[in-house]
Amino acid sequence: MAAGPAEVSFPGDKNRKKRIRMRGIKKASKEIQQRLDRNLEALLDNPEIFLPEIRAELGRPRKDAVAATLKEVDSVSQKRHDRRWLTKRMTKRRGDLVCRSLAGSLLAAGDANISTVSVYNSPIYGTTSYVRRGNGKQSHMVGIQNFTNPRMRLLVWDDHAKAGNWFFSWHGGFVCSGKEPKAPAEWVDECLDSASIDLSGDDVRWSRGLEKEVVESARITDSGWVRLSFDEVVVGITGSALAKTAEDPFIASVALGMMPPKLSAVARAEWMWRPQGWPDEMALPEEGCEKLDEVLLAWMNLALPDDKLARACKNSILGSIEEGYIAGSHWFAPDARSDFLGHLQGGDVEREALAAILDSLDGGARVRSDGAILDMENEVIRFEDSACHPVLVALWPEHGMEVLESMFGLTESEAESVHQRQTRRKQGFGAFLRELRASVSTAQRLQRLPW
Repeated sequence: MAAGPAEVSFPGDKNRKKRIRMRGIKKASKEIQQRLDRNLEALLDNPEIFLPEIRAELGRPRKDAVAATLKEVDSVSQKRHDRRWLTKRMTKRRGDLVCRSLAGSLLAAGDANISTVSVYNSPIYGTTSYVRRGNGKQSHMVGIQNFTNPRMRLLVWDDHAKAGNWFFSWHGGFVCSGKEPKAPAEWVDECLDSASIDLSGDDVRWSRGLEKEVVESARITDSGWVRLSFDEVVVGITGSALAKTAEDPFIASVALGMMPPKLSAVARAEWMWRPQGWPDEMALPEEGCEKLDEVLLAWMNLALPDDKLARACKNSILGSIEEGYIAGSHWFAPDARSDFLGHLQGGDVEREALAAILDSLDGGARVRSDGAILDMENEVIRFEDSACHPVLVALWPEHGMEVLESMFGLTESEAESVHQRQTRRKQGFGAFLRELRASVSTAQRLQRLPW
């Protein structure tokens, strides 16, 4: 087998510099250098500057993670000018994780020039720069070196939060409340002031589309709204306001000021809505209320986007109703079928066709807005659309023959031909049914003639 081509080299190749780009590292701008220099200098002067105010009784260091960290931070603080000791501590595998990152940060504080920095990129907390030294946890270094950032400094305490501790951070303070989630009043006020939705009021706050009296009295509205209750503050937010927070979700703008970011631990959420037509004296289904609580909990814990909340809450209630008729978000009692049909948008002939289909159903049914038909275990008839045409389009393939027989007396091959033609054409049902009625009437009149 012939040998492959020899490697070709050119004069000067050995002296030519090769540029290598390392991921997660960049050259620091002047602004970043100044910020990190300022923070690291303050950290070197006072290594405890990144610690929260403790508003709880701590246990012994052997059993309490926060107490253990505070004790070791004091030890590292006393050695902050011993670079040899810091070098060993920042790579030591045993001991407190936070202090490993603290040792690396203190060592970086003694460097004369910081020209290259690492980049921390989080889909939740954003992007920032820091100086990486040692084997400390990345997020811990970020939080320690950016201790002036109310959100970033919470990252230092993620492991402590997993152990059951709660932390609250805002521009005016930083607090650890221990094992009980006790949100400071100052934290609540600042988080709501800086939230992604503009809120009016003070102790009672409300978004655009609501009024103070509605929120204060917890009044139910036709469109619905979410009511958040803190210890001394009540907040009302409409579904339309939440639908506009895609780039900066409201719940995240508040919850990311605490660790862990679970707003459900310090606030209670309620969905202030019931289907139109539902009697005031009749309680909502228990199953629906349970599902509603699950939806609100998921939203408050950042598992459900703001713009999905209103629809999910309404579906939780509507999906649990076991009797009557539902058109859109309007409920009708089991004996109010004529009112239900009259509520639907469309002509009389379309309502007549739907009435014929309802007569042929053995039990409940749900017609979704995407045209899917679901059999229900109960007796409720639910149309997600409030117009006759899309509902008839969905029901026609399976129930069109019943309509043709009930309304026009068409059967067998004649009915099948008309049924298939309409299934293919999907003509507007109002026009189709009126034309069919006119043609059938003409044919019947012709049959009566003696010739």
